[in-house]
Formats: sequence, C-alpha cells, structure tokens
Amino acid sequence: MTPGERAAAAIVVEDATKVIDGVTVLDGVSFSALPGRVTAFVGPNGAGKTTTLRAILGIDHLTSGRATVGGRPFAEHRQPVRVAGALLTPDAAHPRRTARGHLSVVAASNDLPGSSVDAALELVGIAGIAALPVGQMSLGMRQRLALGTALIGDPAVLILDEPHNGLDAGAIRWLRVVLRALADGGRTVLLSTHLMAEIEAFCDEVVVIDQGRIAMAGPLGHFIGGASMEERYLDMVEGG
Repeated sequence: MTPGERAAAAIVVEDATKVIDGVTVLDGVSFSALPGRVTAFVGPNGAGKTTTLRAILGIDHLTSGRATVGGRPFAEHRQPVRVAGALLTPDAAHPRRTARGHLSVVAASNDLPGSSVDAALELVGIAGIAALPVGQMSLGMRQRLALGTALIGDPAVLILDEPHNGLDAGAIRWLRVVLRALADGGRTVLLSTHLMAEIEAFCDEVVVIDQGRIAMAGPLGHFIGGASMEERYLDMVEGG
C-alpha cells in the first residue's frame, strides 16, 4: 500500500454485539484504532478481547454492529494480506514445516514475491533458524514466526493478540521497538496485552473492555493521569 492508502486504514468497530448460545459476549462495543498510533486493547480474561479481534478480521461474525479495516469489512479487500496482518496464535504453522517453508507457503498463496520471505525472517530476527522445523522451536521463536507471518505482506494494519507471550526481556524490548517503528511509519497497530509496563512504555491509546463492554477508550495520558497504568486498570476493572 502507498502511504496515502495507509493513512486511510483505520480500524473502526461500531456497536459490535456478539451473542453465543444466548450469552452476550460483546455488548455494543465501539472504538477506533488509528494510523500512526499503537492502541492497547486490555481487559480481564474472558472480557471479549479475542472475540473482538476475530470479528475485525472477519473470522467471527457479529450478531449485530460492524467492524471495518480501511473503511470496509476485512473480507472485502482484494489483497487482505497487504491490508492487515494478524497474530492470534503462535501455533498456526505446521510443526513439520521450517520457518522458511511456512513463510514461503504464505507468500506463494498471496502472490507475494520470494523476497518477502527473506525480509520477514530478517525483520523478526529468525533468519538464523530459517531451516528449523516449527515443532522444534520454543514458544518465543514461534511468536516471532507468527509476527513474521503477520508482516510478510507489508500491511497497513497489525492486529496482535498477546504477542509478548513466550518472549524473554530482550525480545519484549525488541518487539516494543519494532511496533513503535511500524506505527511511526504510518501503520495502525492494535494489540492486546496484559503487560501494563509495556503499555506505558510505547502505546498511544488505550481501550479497556470488561464483561463485553467498553469501559474506557482514549489517549494513554488521559487514562493514567498521575497514576500508573496498572493502578488505573485494576481500579477500573475490579473497583468499577
């Protein structure tokens, strides 16, 4: 995508409701994630974070409401891999495939050049283990491969569900730098995480979901005020 196209690639969720077996999982969820910003999506386990991310990507269908990427439902984009990259699980790659083999399949199935494989391997720091079978990788290595899969199409939008899982302190700092640079380059970055210190370190916006409803959405500075992210978050989801 061109820089101009990236500028239009916001995520907008409007009055999203999801009912499963009579249980309301999402209840009128509305928020936006904008280009050039890192938006943290936080909430207790079971609050509806993953369901919301899956709805944005068109994996889960909403009962009512709407979720768009770049002004239209994600499935309507002609080249979705160039529009949004997603990391929802580190275990999407076949355990017998190598890192290079997995990325090569992704590239070929999306009409991406072979050079995109090398670029993704280098970007996420696993070029040195490109020939290692996925089944022999640590969780942290698989997380890096999953991020490389998300980035292989040079997308305008990144949607990441707990990307810090399995990463050591050095890798967490590396991820912070990468995501900040991607946002500064004009991309929209939406990530769920439980690491409050990381949110304070590099995120711009915060969306808090609790029991399927948005409890707060806005700039990080407005949210935390003079307190810490952890204090404000726990006060909102436990004391509210």
